[in-house]
Amino acid sequence: MTTSSMKRSQPFRSLVNRLLDHGILPTRKLILLLAGGSVAAALGALAGLGYALFWLYNAFLLLASILDWRSMPRRGQVNVARILPEQTDIGRELTVSLVLENHSGQPVPYRLRDDLPFSFERPPDVAGVLSAKREIVTYVTKGSERGLYTFSHLYLRCQGRLGLWEKQAKLAYEQHIKVYPDLSTVRGYLQSLQESLIVDGKKFLLKTRSGTEFHAIREYVPDDDPRYINWSASARGRRLMTNEYRPEQGKVLTILLDCGRMMGVELDGRTKLDLSMEAALTLAAVALRQGDQVALLAYSHEIKTYVPPGRGLGHLHTLIEAVYDLQSDFVESNPLLALEYLHRQQKRRSLMVLFSDMENYLLEDQLGAYLWRLRRSHLLLLLSLADPLLHDWSRTAASNSRIAYVKALAQRFQLDRKAFQQKMTGAGIQVLDIPADQLTLTVVNSYLEIKSREAL
Repeated sequence: MTTSSMKRSQPFRSLVNRLLDHGILPTRKLILLLAGGSVAAALGALAGLGYALFWLYNAFLLLASILDWRSMPRRGQVNVARILPEQTDIGRELTVSLVLENHSGQPVPYRLRDDLPFSFERPPDVAGVLSAKREIVTYVTKGSERGLYTFSHLYLRCQGRLGLWEKQAKLAYEQHIKVYPDLSTVRGYLQSLQESLIVDGKKFLLKTRSGTEFHAIREYVPDDDPRYINWSASARGRRLMTNEYRPEQGKVLTILLDCGRMMGVELDGRTKLDLSMEAALTLAAVALRQGDQVALLAYSHEIKTYVPPGRGLGHLHTLIEAVYDLQSDFVESNPLLALEYLHRQQKRRSLMVLFSDMENYLLEDQLGAYLWRLRRSHLLLLLSLADPLLHDWSRTAASNSRIAYVKALAQRFQLDRKAFQQKMTGAGIQVLDIPADQLTLTVVNSYLEIKSREAL
């Protein structure tokens, strides 16, 4: 577009913006009444009155429109404010409150629409009659993607007493909201005071008697190991008491999140990155509750974010803030880059848990050799989400040659996965290919099992 054409279009653009921001629009009632003018013209022609009845009818509509326009609230007499929480979880219903103030001194019919981000579910318009000076209305929505989103404008339409015209206003009211991953499992664990953790009806393994660090003294019960009896405390209390031990605290857990192309693949409407992130944050909550330190690194073809090791449940909020808006990139990930970065950053022995895709493990030729060197100074756990499509195709009936060929390919891919797992297991590196619905349970149990046998 040339400069001259932009200058010519500026007045029209300003007119459109003015109509959208502070325009006056006809209502459905006025349109129906205008359509009735043809009926009035037809009746006038049949009665031999010519256009007299038609003009009289339209003059009446013009007078009613003027009266209706004068009865509409003036600019600033109706105000709207939004009450929006600072954060919400992905897929969780969110209630937004709208505070309306009426300074016109008369009931005002209105329609109200919020300027929602694209990934939020759009509810019907809020409508009603604002008769009080102050009224609060609500609507329900939910976000379908993680990240930081902006609620910018509010669109308000007010009518006069006759309801023939409505005035439109675009009110600037910018607010921000953070959409976190699904943290219901994390909150369920943090609120649990049980020794056996139960999340979504599944029991997590927790051995309270393992470890070498002294935890407490309690009364002896049958089946307790007699070697742990505290004879001094038993003599003072005149009953058998036993020492209770737990795994040593202060160990380091490092979580690696792959944000490459393969992690953007959806499984049942959720991306692999979303599922892995929720499991990783649950694992972090468990480790922090156990007294360990947790570090986190997210990467794709480059390092996206790194959180150094920290302890305490306050550190969990730091981890959430660092990863809640991460998205998968349309590039192949580079796990060697992430592992080399961590090897420079962390000299202390730690448990490294890598959330990635099995295809990335298989396609990276140098990964296996580097993992073998790294396992001397760190304990490694590689996780991958099982591909349900491969599982289904490998078990389908071969009814024709095409399906038989696809089945053979699926079985070959699964054999490659199992061969990689066996190769890594032989080198002392645990690799788990887990269905999506068992990821959180499996990774937490694996961590607790490693803690119980003092392998870290």
